Amino acid sequence: MTKEQERLLYLEQILSNSQLVSMNGSELLDLASKFAKIEGLYLEKHRAKLIPKKIAVLASYTTHHLVNVLKLFLYQRRISPVFYEGEYNGIAMELMNSDSYLYDFKPDIILLLTYHTDIREYPRLFVSDTEIECWIKGKVDYYKKLWEYTTSIPACQVFQTLFVSPVYRTLGNMEANYLFSPSICLNSLNMELTRQKPANVSFIDMEYFASYFGKRRWFDEANYYLSKQGFSFDAFGMVCYAFSRIISSLSGNVKKCLALDLDNTLWGGVIGDDGLEGINVNPSDAVGESFLAFQQYLKKLKERGVILAVCSKNDENIAKLPFQNHPDMILSLDDIACFVANWNDKPGNIREIANQLNIGIDSIVFFDDNPFERDIVRQFIPEVEVIDVPEDPALFVDALDKAMCFEWNQLTEEDLSRSDSYTTDRKRSELCSHIIDYNSYLQALNMKANIANVTSMELARFSQLINKSNQFNLRTKRYTKAAISHMVERKGDYKLLHISLEDKFGKYGIISCIIVKKIEKIALIDTWVMSCRVLKRGVENAAFNSICDVARKWNCDWVVGEYLPTKKNQMVSGLYQELGFEKAQDGWFSGSEIGGSVYRMNLSSAVPKNHYITIDS
Repeated sequence: MTKEQERLLYLEQILSNSQLVSMNGSELLDLASKFAKIEGLYLEKHRAKLIPKKIAVLASYTTHHLVNVLKLFLYQRRISPVFYEGEYNGIAMELMNSDSYLYDFKPDIILLLTYHTDIREYPRLFVSDTEIECWIKGKVDYYKKLWEYTTSIPACQVFQTLFVSPVYRTLGNMEANYLFSPSICLNSLNMELTRQKPANVSFIDMEYFASYFGKRRWFDEANYYLSKQGFSFDAFGMVCYAFSRIISSLSGNVKKCLALDLDNTLWGGVIGDDGLEGINVNPSDAVGESFLAFQQYLKKLKERGVILAVCSKNDENIAKLPFQNHPDMILSLDDIACFVANWNDKPGNIREIANQLNIGIDSIVFFDDNPFERDIVRQFIPEVEVIDVPEDPALFVDALDKAMCFEWNQLTEEDLSRSDSYTTDRKRSELCSHIIDYNSYLQALNMKANIANVTSMELARFSQLINKSNQFNLRTKRYTKAAISHMVERKGDYKLLHISLEDKFGKYGIISCIIVKKIEKIALIDTWVMSCRVLKRGVENAAFNSICDVARKWNCDWVVGEYLPTKKNQMVSGLYQELGFEKAQDGWFSGSEIGGSVYRMNLSSAVPKNHYITIDS
């Protein structure tokens, strides 16, 4: 084995575990230097598993070391980055200069890293509230102008950092008492920027990271004056970990479900041995209060759309007792979307959870106090993210929070109702078990669907569903909100449809997204994704009918679809054949992707598909 191969093996081992985030700045910089020497070898070996991303970094401080470290974290999340680094303190120069190489680079993502020194003057002492508002508006208008330039880069998503307030306060504690103080003005500017941001801009809360890390440690004046580093090298691990999480969520790498152990995880003690009275969720006891604080945090996760599941070695009826009968429990059975408690191995039970919820195994996060169970899950289902759970339950919330598993790029109304909808799914299953004929079951659901054009109101959910969906996804193309917004405006070339569904048990919200592209006499199904929870309900047929309607209005001769296989979308490998498409000969359609299978249907022979859904369009 050569030295390069030995170095590659060493680095692969580090990238395959969680060591990176715990390294200090010097260790990360040293590792990045070693990785640079074998990056080509790494790419050659792993290219097929990596998602390429072009990332431009524009900053008010030097970023060379930061980019080298960020590269490690992105590779760890299976992203192959190509970077463009702008000039030091050259954000405006890069964006406002149309001849800048930035525009030839055509990045997928722009990291726009601000610094508090960008704000060169603040309101004078004792100015009026109106003057402060004018100051804020002037600063916001400047960034709105910069954002406008980024819209000329198709499908580019901007991640901009919010300002971090400096440690030193010339007014001392009086800063907190006057609206004209620099710290209050900077906070107000951050809030107004958030209010005004367009669809292609998302903010990264660097103020939070600086506070979490500790501002005295965050700001490294010596290195700032020496080499214009924006923050301490020792904060690189935390920041790059966060950046990689946020960027990877654009590539479909999204965690949806938290699988939880019970004994000594949600409560102190063992329910099977200690009984209902013996477990500790006592709000007057320090340990019991720790478990309740963890439950409260989980409840908030559920309310924002994270699916909670139970994965426990227990008798099911005993495991459910605390949820049903303990007066101090915060979580109830209604908060748990999937309850798996038996004496089987946990890797098998996690697969069962994925099967019951109809989600990918790689969208699950596992939280268990037992290190043996954590190790066996890591060994047998490495796709599952396993949290390193501390021994002290008082640290459970911190362990889960700092893992940043559930970093999504936006929050939608559908997210808020997701967990509750799994409860209604159980009612649907009960109805199905009482009706032998499946068509009668579909009719009994009283389904209604709305099929409509995408507007600004649906943009966030439309983008989210495209970037989260992996199983019912014909081509697995990812689009940012900016790219989708651009397509919405090109009405002659694209048709973007969203489908909402409801039945007698409740509303699903938007469950399918379709992008149809007009290419001369062809209506190409560029993107078709759907929530797996509504499979075989007839939504596929209703969607097909709508696609054909779009093609007819365009006076097209053909409807064309393409299936690009991935490890996760085998369930739709035969969809086009089932709908009556024929497989096209190689080369018939010049827009096909390498490895894709092209299917076509002559519109004159397209027959509307039957379903039991009332359509409102």
